[in-house]
Amino acid sequence: MRSLLFFFSVLLCATSFADVRLPRVLSDHMILQREMPVTLWGWADEGESVEIQLNGNKLAHTSAKNGKWQIQIAKQKAGGPHTLSVIGKNTVELKDIYFGDVWLASGQSNMQTTMARVEERFPNAIRKASHPLLRQFTVPRVMTFTEPQEDLNGGEWQLTTPHTVPQHSATAYFFGRKIMQEENVPVGILSSNFGGSPAECWMNLQALESYPEAYQRALSLQDEKHLQALKDADAKDGNAWYSELNAGDKGSKAAPPWQDPAIDHSEWSTLNVPGLWEDQGLEAMAGIVWFRKVVDLPADFDGGEGFLRLGTIVDADVAYINGVEVGRTGYQYPPRRYSVKKGVLKPGKNTIALRIQVNNKRGEFIPEKPYYLEAGGKKYSLTGSWHYKIGNVMASTPPALRFTPWNEPLGCFNAMLAPLFNLKIKGVIWYQGESNTGKPAEYATLFPHLIRHWREKFDQGDFPFIFVQLANYMKAEPEPSESTWAELRFSQFKSLSEPNTAMAVAIDVGEWNDLHPLDKKSVGERLALAAQALAYDRDIVYSGPLLKSAKRKKNKVVLNFTHIGSGLLANGEGLGGFAIAGEDGKFVWAQAEISGKKVIVWHPQISEPQKVRYAWANTPEDANLYNKEGLPASPFEVEL
Repeated sequence: MRSLLFFFSVLLCATSFADVRLPRVLSDHMILQREMPVTLWGWADEGESVEIQLNGNKLAHTSAKNGKWQIQIAKQKAGGPHTLSVIGKNTVELKDIYFGDVWLASGQSNMQTTMARVEERFPNAIRKASHPLLRQFTVPRVMTFTEPQEDLNGGEWQLTTPHTVPQHSATAYFFGRKIMQEENVPVGILSSNFGGSPAECWMNLQALESYPEAYQRALSLQDEKHLQALKDADAKDGNAWYSELNAGDKGSKAAPPWQDPAIDHSEWSTLNVPGLWEDQGLEAMAGIVWFRKVVDLPADFDGGEGFLRLGTIVDADVAYINGVEVGRTGYQYPPRRYSVKKGVLKPGKNTIALRIQVNNKRGEFIPEKPYYLEAGGKKYSLTGSWHYKIGNVMASTPPALRFTPWNEPLGCFNAMLAPLFNLKIKGVIWYQGESNTGKPAEYATLFPHLIRHWREKFDQGDFPFIFVQLANYMKAEPEPSESTWAELRFSQFKSLSEPNTAMAVAIDVGEWNDLHPLDKKSVGERLALAAQALAYDRDIVYSGPLLKSAKRKKNKVVLNFTHIGSGLLANGEGLGGFAIAGEDGKFVWAQAEISGKKVIVWHPQISEPQKVRYAWANTPEDANLYNKEGLPASPFEVEL
C-alpha cells in the first residue's frame, strides 16, 4: 500500500510538472498589443510541443527547451473578444482577450495613488467608471535583489467597473479613459509602481554601475544573510521603540481610557485645529497626544450612519466616537475619511477622541484640508478649539531603518519590471522624482539613462516615453530662493533631449500641503494629450511652452519658446514667476511681459542680466505663463 501511494504521488508530481504554464500577466481579460507581432511564453516539459490557437485557429507552434517555450504570433487588428488557447499535454484557455494598446504606468506614489484616494475630488468618477475595454493589471509591490524574476507573484487583469476601479491607479485611469474614448481602441494598463521608490529602484545591476553609491548598496542587498540581518535589527529596534511608546501611553492604560465619553476633559489644555502644534505652545515631541471634542447633534437625529473627515494628520491616528473606534491611519499622507456605522452617533452630545502618534516631533493637523462630522445630512465643522492631553513623551524619535523596502535600488526592476519584458507595449507613462530630489543634478543623467535602459530591455526601439514633471509642493517662499524640487524639474525638462519623449507639466495642479495632490485627472489627461501626439500622430498642441533660447538685449532678456500653440498667455493679472540675477548672482523678482511669441524679462536695477529663472520654487505660486490651449510653461533656468 505504501509503495502504491508513493507511485501515485510521483505520477501526480510528474503530471503537474508537465503542464503547460503561463506567466501571471498572460491571463483572462488581458489586452495584447495590436498591429505588431506579439510574444507569448511560458513553461513546459522538455521537448513538449506547444501550439497556439486563436478562436480555434492555429497560429503557431514550438517545442519547449530547458523547460521554457516562447512563440511569436502574427500582428492582429484591434478588437475582440477572443479566446486564446495554449495546447501542450494540457490546454490552457484564456478568455475575453482583446487586442488594443498596452501602456506601462510606472513610478512612485503619485502613480500608485488610487481612485479611492481621489474620490473626494471626483465624487462621481468611481460610480460612472464602467469601461469594459479599459483594463488594468496591477503588479504586486514586492522587491527582489538577487536576480531578475521570470514571473510576477500575483496580479490579474481587471475590467474597469465601479467595483474594481477604486484600487486602480488614478493617473493611469484618467489617461487610459481618454485614450480609449478618443482613439476608439481597447486600452490595457500595466500598473507597475511603488510608493517612495527612487529611479534607481527601476534599473538593473549593470545600469547601476554608473552610480557608485546605489551600485554598492544593491550589491550589499544581494547578500541574503546581510539583508536578513538588516531586517532583524530593524524589527528589534522598532519593536522596542513601539513597545515603549504604547506601554507608556497614559491614555490607553487609564481606567476608563481617554476615548471613553465619560472622561471629563474640561481641565485639559486646548489647541486650535488645523495647524502646527508647536506654533500653539505644544512643545515639539515624539510620542502620543490625545485630543477630544464634543459635537451636539439635534434631538431628532435618528442614530443613522455618519462620516468623519479629519483632513490629514502628522503622523498616525486612531479615531473614536463615543468610545467606538471608527478608523485608523498609520502614516501622515492619506486623507482621514472614516465611515461611522449606524448606532454609534446619537442625539445630543457625541465625543470624538483621537489618539495621535507623533514620530518626528512635528505634530500637525494639516491646514486647508476638510475637518467635519457629517450626520443626518448635515456637516458639523471640527475646526477650532479641541482639548488635548499628552499620553506619552518618548526620549527619541523612531529608530532609523537600515533597510527601507520602498527606497532601495534594483529591487523594483528585478521583481516588478523584468517579468514584463516579453510583452509588447505602446509606450510608457512615468510619474516619479520626489524620491530623487536629494540629488537633482544627478537626475539629469540618471533619468535619461533609465529611459534608454528600458527601451533596450523591451527591445522595441524608441517607443513613446511620457513623464510627469513634479507638481507644486510645500509652502511658497516670498522671495526667490534655491529649491531642489525646481532643480529636479529642470533635470526632467532636460530629459526631453531623449527622442520620442514628452513631459506633462503639473506645477499648477499640485497642493502645497499634500505630497499626493488629488487632481490626477489633469495629470492623466495631459499625459494622454502627449500620447496622442507621439503615439497616435495627432496634430495637436500637447505641451505647454518650453524654453528654446534666451538672448540679452541691453538690460533685458528675450526668451523664445517652443510649444506656444496659438499664442502665449498670462493666466491672471500680469505675468509672474520670473526671477533675474545680475553679476552678483543674487536673484530678485523680475518684471516680464509677453511680446508676440516672445517673453521679455528685466529688472530696472539690473543693467546686465546674467541669469533668468522661471517658476524656480517648491511651489511656484505666481508662475502663470501658459499657451492659449491652457497648458502651463515648464520651469527653467538659463545662463546668458
